[in-house]
Amino acid sequence: MPINDREKDAGGRSGVTTLLERAAAAAVRAEDRLCGAIEDVFLADDARLDDRTRLGMTRLLAQLTGAVEATLRRHAARLLIARDEAALADRVSAPAPPIIGRLIASGLLRDPEVMRELLGRIRQDAIADALPTSAPDDPERSSLLPRLLHHANPAVGAGAAALLAAESRRRLSGPDGTSSSSDLPAELQHRLVWWSAAAVRTDLPDAAGATTSALDRALAEAAQHVIAAHHERDRLEAVALQLAVALDPTPADRARLLMEALLDRRLSLCIALIAQGLGLDYADTREIVLDPSGDRLWLTLRAIDLDRATIARFGLSLAEADPRRDIDGFADTLDDIAEIDCVAARHALAPLLLHRDYRAALTAFARGTRRTSAVRGAPA
Repeated sequence: MPINDREKDAGGRSGVTTLLERAAAAAVRAEDRLCGAIEDVFLADDARLDDRTRLGMTRLLAQLTGAVEATLRRHAARLLIARDEAALADRVSAPAPPIIGRLIASGLLRDPEVMRELLGRIRQDAIADALPTSAPDDPERSSLLPRLLHHANPAVGAGAAALLAAESRRRLSGPDGTSSSSDLPAELQHRLVWWSAAAVRTDLPDAAGATTSALDRALAEAAQHVIAAHHERDRLEAVALQLAVALDPTPADRARLLMEALLDRRLSLCIALIAQGLGLDYADTREIVLDPSGDRLWLTLRAIDLDRATIARFGLSLAEADPRRDIDGFADTLDDIAEIDCVAARHALAPLLLHRDYRAALTAFARGTRRTSAVRGAPA
């Protein structure tokens, strides 16, 4: 307790200051909650995430950032110890709250490309898990990937083995992010690594100039180490596409492989087979396959010359796995879909073969032109 009026006054002023700071912070949080509520009220139903997807995104973000953070701290601490900065190494490796909170607060994770990739993965896994299965025509026959291990083409066998290994790595990803840290496209992985290094740095209070410089240098070198260790070719999506390229199926073989992969719940291989048939990017093809409207998917399936029966089975399987799809509407338009000429379908999809950045720039220019026209056409 204070022993004189001066100490009492000092303690009182400190308490008042703390309360004022907490009140200001509470006002900011209340404003943030209001902004979030407003966004939620006016969000279209088809844009709103379901609880499973939101939870999956939260877990995946925690895994990815947790894995990168652990590697950064470990490597930076080793560098600091080697440079006679043991005290600083202890600060870097000391237990700390996960950086995911700081990354979210910074707004960095709102990156559209990062969110597009992670949402695509979450939704792909959810639909793959929900795909219907049926007993094979030949109970003695092994499923697709184990059978491809013994393919006459060694590249196919190696691709099947690599896909099985990639699926296992992703399934066995631990809660701390183990085995997930190198599971992003290279450009997105690099962004996440540098963001994480900066988040770790902000967790450590500034010290003397030389110490701060040593810390920044160690974290930057640790980030470069993580980036150099990244192998994009080992990603599940890349491996699936490599297998599809090695298979190089005819239209008839592609239809058979697609349905076998679908029955085995190997949705990544289905997407890769479609992408390989048209020369599309995996991420673009995944977006088309997962789009619940299906309008672009039917065009894509005709572009690779799939017949009516295969398209029907493919569409019905996806509809069973994804309740957002209009199965009755699909059945009503199936005949029209089957009548689309495959050459005409390929021509309609040609813009998707252009580079993503080029397409994004064209869209931005088109949007700007529309806005300019709207302003010019507005009444004075």
